[in-house]
Amino acid sequence: QVQLVESGGGLVQPGGSLTLSCVASGNTDSINGMGWYRQTPGKQREPVASMLNDGTTGYADSVKGRFTISRDIAKNTVTLQMSNLKPEDTAVYTCFIPGAGGIPRHWGQGTQVTVSS
Repeated sequence: QVQLVESGGGLVQPGGSLTLSCVASGNTDSINGMGWYRQTPGKQREPVASMLNDGTTGYADSVKGRFTISRDIAKNTVTLQMSNLKPEDTAVYTCFIPGAGGIPRHWGQGTQVTVSS
């Protein structure tokens, strides 16, 4: 089993920046990638960004050019640097580890990001 703990959420003004971090513990030998989803009330959870162990990254179109994902494989961490934040980025951001086919297998508890003036 793998446990994921996120940190770094909070309140930020539009145009501001925020960095989210997630650390994995437990059976980390099985990790082949890490990433982030987000969800707002009344909407489906949507993928934000992900990075595989080989460095391959993927981003939602809505965050390309504004968000950057990075990983420290040795420390089992994933970081999401978010800049030029918009009110529509407001959501609960949840760290995940993919299983077969890239389908999320392990989830963190989530951290709230609020973009508001």
